[in-house]
Parts: sequence; C-alpha cells; structure tokens
Amino acid sequence: MTAHDPQLPDLSPRTSVLGGGASPEPPTAEGPFDPLRLCIFTTIALLAWLLTPPLVVVWMSTLALVAYGKAHRAGLTRSRCYLRDVRLVLLYLSLAWVAGVVFTVREVVGWIS
Repeated sequence: MTAHDPQLPDLSPRTSVLGGGASPEPPTAEGPFDPLRLCIFTTIALLAWLLTPPLVVVWMSTLALVAYGKAHRAGLTRSRCYLRDVRLVLLYLSLAWVAGVVFTVREVVGWIS
C-alpha cells in the first residue's frame, strides 16, 4: 500500500467551502473580540419586526447581550457598532430585548384570550 492507494481514506486537511480555509486568528494586541455582527443582527431583527414575530428580536438580542457582556468583561470599551461605546451597545440591546419580551408576551396573551 502506498500513500496514493485509492483504498485508503484521504486524511489530508480540508478547507471549508464557506470559510475559504482560513483558520480563526487568535486575539491580537488591539484588544478583545468585538461581537459587532450580533449588534447588526439585532438591528436587522428590529427592522424585520414589521414582518416577523418579536421573538426573533429576543433571540438575537440575547445572543448579542451575552457576547457583548463577555467582551466587556474581557476589557472591550469601544465597539465598531454605530453606538461605539460598549455600555451604549449593551443598553440598546437590553432595550431591544425588553421590547421583544413585552411584545411577545402581549401576542401570546392575545392568543390565549
């Protein structure tokens, strides 16, 4: 058996079709990870609220709150999010979460009664 034997499984590392094969880079000296995408996703969910249930806002803002909370505890003070200050981003995400919960509960109560 040789290394090119068709009977042997190919164990060479594969690159991701979606990710382009680049491995995630460790945090750099510029600071902790900024979960900007989750802030963007929450904004998209708020805009999509016109067509979808507010539960999507609760789900996305929960993910973003957890990620930004971890990043803030790790030392992140400035975000690439439009609001820049991580405390403002956390406030925005918290307000989105509360609004999503209120309107989700309101819809559920409307279904029950």
